[in-house]
Amino acid sequence: MSSVPRRRRSLRLPDYDYAQAGMYFVTICTQHQRCLFGDVINGEMQLNDAGKMVIDWLEKLPGKFPGFTCDAMVCMPNHIHFILDNTGAVGADPCVCPDPCVCPDPCVCPAQPVGPDPNPHPTQGEHVGSPLPGVVQWFKTMTTNAYIRGVKHSGWPAFAGKLWQRNYYEHIIRNEVSLLAIRTYVKNNPLQWELDRLHPSASFISSTPSVGGCAR
Repeated sequence: MSSVPRRRRSLRLPDYDYAQAGMYFVTICTQHQRCLFGDVINGEMQLNDAGKMVIDWLEKLPGKFPGFTCDAMVCMPNHIHFILDNTGAVGADPCVCPDPCVCPDPCVCPAQPVGPDPNPHPTQGEHVGSPLPGVVQWFKTMTTNAYIRGVKHSGWPAFAGKLWQRNYYEHIIRNEVSLLAIRTYVKNNPLQWELDRLHPSASFISSTPSVGGCAR
């Protein structure tokens, strides 16, 4: 008896054009939520060399993708948050060879799991050719390659399989109130680390993404 392969369901908003100008709150987590980028000490994130590398590549993003800037960012031990501002300019260089996020403004819209990256069925859901998955894909590729070099030459802890989780999380920022709330959340993330659902001691951590809250 032959089986028909299941088509993976797109988790992106079906009618939203991610290529248009706008701001997005993005969260990317390490595979199995391993803490690879440093430690939080006295409420402050102390980046190791791997964490500094992650921030460095995030800061290089506008040079690769014209029209994109990072409004705010924080690299935590096992995930990164950043606000991505798409001004609507021309997209990325065509030579470019994406766990649970606690949304600080759930009544506007919850963090949205997005994946896999890139969308294997681009005609479903997301706008064809939209830049957000391309930005995340580029970032994951560059940081993964750099991390592998760190493992080989600097003794960084090795990872099995992938550096980053397959999915990522995005939240469309719709107004100034939401933007200010998310900026505050990003800034204060290290202070709240012990209460974070991504903290290694959190009993409810799961490798399976889940999102609650109101619909967009």
